[in-house]
Amino acid sequence: QSCRRPAAPRASPEPSSGGLPEGVEYIPTRKKGKNPMKPVGVAWYSLYARTRLGYLFYQRQVKKARERYPHGHSTPQPCCFPGVKILPIPVLSNNYSYLVIDTGSGQAAVVDPSDPLAVQAAIEEEGVMLEAIFCTHKHWDHSGGNAALHQQHGSCKVYGSALDAIPELTNPLADREKVNVGCLTFEALATPGHTVGHMVYVLDGGPFGGPPCLFSGDLLFLAGCGRLFEGSPETMLASLDVAVGLGEDTLLWPGHEYALECLTFASLLELDNPALEQKLRWATQQRQEKRSTCPSTLGEEQTYNPFLRTHRPELQAALGLRRGGGEHPDAFRARVLKEVRRRKDLYKAT
Repeated sequence: QSCRRPAAPRASPEPSSGGLPEGVEYIPTRKKGKNPMKPVGVAWYSLYARTRLGYLFYQRQVKKARERYPHGHSTPQPCCFPGVKILPIPVLSNNYSYLVIDTGSGQAAVVDPSDPLAVQAAIEEEGVMLEAIFCTHKHWDHSGGNAALHQQHGSCKVYGSALDAIPELTNPLADREKVNVGCLTFEALATPGHTVGHMVYVLDGGPFGGPPCLFSGDLLFLAGCGRLFEGSPETMLASLDVAVGLGEDTLLWPGHEYALECLTFASLLELDNPALEQKLRWATQQRQEKRSTCPSTLGEEQTYNPFLRTHRPELQAALGLRRGGGEHPDAFRARVLKEVRRRKDLYKAT
């Protein structure tokens, strides 16, 4: 079967038909304003990311989420182009896995299969063959379903960075390496910061008349970005710049449903941002109806996501930061990013 398809108008997401946070995002603290990662959080993160205790914690979260959200935490909104279907799968308490289908061949890939039962149910409902697992990073809430799905689908390959301890990894990927699944082409981009081996995956929508699709894991959320567990602000800034470089029409498919929280936080930084105010009103309505807020576009994100606005004078002024004499522009932007991330961490802890 040929992978050439006639060009078609770019499609928008279809209307809806109807936990474990990233790393240890929700570590509780009894003292308001205290950074939850110092010092207890650092020790807990090490246990979570590097020992079997983390896997046991993940299993407990899966069990609780299945009981609390038997049909998922959100109503998914499939997105279709001619020949492609992207199905968000709401898993755990706020994660998203994604089933990406070449509708012509029936071959499919899944991104970050957190809950193997939910992913397998989607595979069976769609009647597709799972050929690939694309894992953005090692954290159990993104990789916990790798083993079960790899065992159930013997020919399925598991892709990810060799720098992260990805469970069941069969095909380590290098930066900018491409993988074909049926007529779909994915490009892996190294985006360290959240973890040292974090990768994102970009689906080339061009052959199908659609935009690029960024599956961002814990690099980038709607109005937010991942915590810097294993990287510096400079490293995360460079990774975010890689994402922005994909183009404004790129669809953003994040690893978590954090939109309402992130937008609310952003509104505390920029008090007079019409785009932010409008998106917050929309997200509030979506979440009241338990609807998913993804995808957004990278063009949209640059109008209200503070982690993508480190170059904006209005955000710098709101943070009370000024560029020092002789300070490189990117060094200053990294300092802005560090301050936004610090405030977000404290906001999460209160």
